[in-house]
Amino acid sequence: MSEEANGRREPAGESYPPQATLTDTTTANTSAPALHQPAHAGRSPIPTRGPLLGIDYGTKRIGIAVCDPDRVIASPVGTQANDAGKQAFFADLVARSKFVGIVVGLPLHASGEESPMSREARGFAKWLADLAKLPFVMWDERFTSSAAEDVLREAKLTQKKRKAKVDRVAAQMILQGYIDAGCPPGGSDTGADDTDPTPFPAPN
Repeated sequence: MSEEANGRREPAGESYPPQATLTDTTTANTSAPALHQPAHAGRSPIPTRGPLLGIDYGTKRIGIAVCDPDRVIASPVGTQANDAGKQAFFADLVARSKFVGIVVGLPLHASGEESPMSREARGFAKWLADLAKLPFVMWDERFTSSAAEDVLREAKLTQKKRKAKVDRVAAQMILQGYIDAGCPPGGSDTGADDTDPTPFPAPN
């Protein structure tokens, strides 16, 4: 989702849903999963089976989605403020979940070119992967913002309720798009990842 779109969303600080929501969609995988071959040097592979964490990154809010271990359905589950509390939030989320990888939306211009927001999303992805000790991929998120708005509008939600849900629905669409594409090991990156990400402070 674009920085401008994310900046118009729900008030910051909405808490994540109860743990029961996560356990319904992130059942532990008891078998040893096969691994994709990594698409980029230095990037760990994502297992081919197991629940994934989907992220719609924004400068003010971070939309969150998860999928089932078989990667059939992505579900929107929450929104976290992009503030000093995000490290504790994501550390707790990962600790009580069974995620095997992370899919982060990559904001791009309509032309496909990257922007400063693309670099910031990449920086956040690497920060979160380091915090969670999990592999990650980036996924083209063009038009997910407007698509999420359309879905919520068709559901006849009020403007207030749409604003409260749009970031998490965008995260769902990012993760579902990755799943529907067959979970490509390199995400939507087609070549070597030579884009310098915006650095984030290392997790404590």
